[in-house]
Parts: sequence; C-alpha cells; structure tokens
Amino acid sequence: MSSYVLRNVSVLGGAPANLMLRDGLISDLPDISAEYIDATGLVALPGLVDLHTHLREPGREDAETVETGSRSAALGGYTAVCAMANTSPVADTAGVVEQVWRLGREAGLVDVQPIGAVTVGLAGKQLAELGAMATSAANVRIFSDDGFCVADPRLMRRALEYVKAFDGIIAQHAEEPRLTEGAQMHEGEVSTRLGLTGWPAVAEEAIIARDVLLAEHVGSRLHVCHVSTAGSVEVLRQAKARGVRVTAEVTPHHLLLTDDLAASYDPVFKVNPPLRTAGDVAALREALVEGVIDVVATDHAPHAVEDKECEWAYARPGMLGLETALSIVISVLGERWDLIAERMSRTPARIAGLAGHGTDLAVGSPANLTLVDPSARWVVDPAELASRSRNTPYSGTTLPGRIVATFLRGEPTVLDGKAVK
Repeated sequence: MSSYVLRNVSVLGGAPANLMLRDGLISDLPDISAEYIDATGLVALPGLVDLHTHLREPGREDAETVETGSRSAALGGYTAVCAMANTSPVADTAGVVEQVWRLGREAGLVDVQPIGAVTVGLAGKQLAELGAMATSAANVRIFSDDGFCVADPRLMRRALEYVKAFDGIIAQHAEEPRLTEGAQMHEGEVSTRLGLTGWPAVAEEAIIARDVLLAEHVGSRLHVCHVSTAGSVEVLRQAKARGVRVTAEVTPHHLLLTDDLAASYDPVFKVNPPLRTAGDVAALREALVEGVIDVVATDHAPHAVEDKECEWAYARPGMLGLETALSIVISVLGERWDLIAERMSRTPARIAGLAGHGTDLAVGSPANLTLVDPSARWVVDPAELASRSRNTPYSGTTLPGRIVATFLRGEPTVLDGKAVK
C-alpha cells in the first residue's frame, strides 16, 4: 500500500499543515518512501457520502453502470454512495443487492452500498425480502421504493416495524399518487401559465405527515427522500421537536433551481419531485443550515438520450448530480467547510451506518478524503462528465470549487482532477 504526504493542506479550512496517509489511515508516523503531493491552497474534507444515487445496473447499462457511476462519484469527491433499488431486475432480493455490492467492489472507486426495495418489484403490494437483504453480504440497512411512494399506510407501518428489529431505515419517496396523476411540474403560477398539469406541494407534505406519525407510533427510523417544499420543512421541524426518529435529505438542484425553468420546455429540468418556487428554495436552504434537513443527497439520475431528448410530457424525470453536487452546495452555503462536511459526509455516513466514512481527518482515522480547490472555477461540459448520460441542468454553467483529488482508504481514485482508473 502506498503512502502519501499532502503538503500544506488546509483541513476544513484550518491552518495549512502536512497530512500523512499511510496503510489506509491518517498517520503521524514518518515514511521515507511516501510520495509528496503539493496541496497548497487546497481544502481537505472527509470523503463525501451520497445517500441517494441511481447507478442503473443491472438492466439499464445504456444510461449508467456501477463502474461509470462510481467514477462520477469519485470525481465529485465521494468515497461512498448508496445505490437505489429501481434497477431491472429490482433490488428486492439478496441476490440482486449482492450483485450490485460486488460490482462496486470490483470497480474499487467508491464503496457502493445497495439500498433494498421495500416492496416486491416496487409495486407497493407486498413486502420484499427485507431480512434476507439485511443479512446478506451487502448488509443492507436502508430500504426504499424511490421513484414510487409506499402509499399504503398499513404496508408502510409493517415495513417500519420489520426494520426496527435490526435498526434499519425506510426511506420514503413522499408522493401521494392520487394527487399527482398526470403531473408534469410543480402546481402553481407557472404550471397554470404553461398549461401543464401540476404536482401540488401537499402531495409530498401529506405523506411526510402521515409517515412521521407512523414512525412515531412504531418507534422506528424514517428517512425522507428529496424534500422539496416549505410545508415539508415545517412538518419535519415539528416532528423533530417531538423526538420522532426522522431524517431528511435535499438535493442540490432543489437548493438552486426553480419551477420557472420549465418555461423553456427543456426536459433536462424535469425531475421528481419537481422544481419548486423561490420561496421553497429559500426554506430548504434555511432548513439545511438549521439541521431540520440533515443531508444533501444528489438523486443522481442518469438517463439515456432517447429518454431525455424528447417532448417534455414523454421525458423521464431526473438529473445528473454526482460531479456537480459539491460545487452547487458551495455556491449555496459558501465556504462553510465544517457545515458542508456535516451535511455531505458525517451525517449521511452516520445515517447509513457506513463505518470508516464521514470521520474527522485525525490520526488513526480511515484515509477517506477529498481535496477541493476553492479558488477554482469550472464550466460544466456534459461531454466531459464521466457518466454515460448527459442530462445535466448545468451545461455551460460556471461553478465554484473543483475536486483535485479523492482518496479511498489512502489510495487515490482521483488525482489532478482526473480519475486514476
């Protein structure tokens, strides 16, 4: 195993110092064979952790694979990602989650932690093999039908009760489907003007309100995916004040983009949940700083060209996110490195139970970290992204902060802004 000395690096924006990576750990032992890397002007963060990534494999390798998604993650500063279950076949058995887990290990760029489906085939009718997935080699702890809501309250209660036995988590895609049938964008002034069927905020808020009550009743852990409305923030704030075991995530695009972009009819801006209003964006930002929203998660959703470059009504919802997430968060929060580390590394690692990730860069800790150049500015070029897909909403946008290097257990996966393998 190689050794590296990061010379003059600033850990979380602190005073420049040397940081030794040896035997997969942060070390204070000298090593004359260590390779020196000039990190002057760079900030070291604990490796980022994403609770919400779509890697598409198995089944839609034309859009993404575990390997290409892992490379995108490493280039974005991530050392671990949680892979959603809406693959083909669905990750609703021990066999499929173990396949995704092994593909991640073979790629070796980030730790890929599969998320298991809550229900068989994401159909919302019958619980999947939660226990078998939890005891598999993949050690699944988070379960989600993301893309679909577990709309049946009785089934949701049973899922929360089941995972309580091994301290698992149900991650809910909060959407009352009877309120969003045919919806194309956020319901509001813009949808009315454009004549597009609206996706009302209450469809999200009603499910979150129901589920926090169920989680409170059962005493189980609930995680709310991609929160997008000011009303949802208030429901979460009240639930946390009562001590409900609920956590929540927000995506980078919901922290920045608004529903008026739909006026272009460019399907790259079609996402689920939809882009909301400027008032919602402001509430989400405040909640993220306050801690009502616990983490930033990308909802990285690659799509093949034919699924995005078509009429708005027929386009699949979703955006790329892994390679741009940190830059978007820096543009929103500024260079608040400790807060960024908390929302993008420590807390998501803790929620997912990923030992060795999200740890402070102290002697003896696993050397999972990323180096960012806060002074750099870069222009997003879809052709230069590592993903197999190109559906980024930031094409041509100049963003702050550039990932220079990422290390997984002391070994570089990215150096000089380029993937090592």
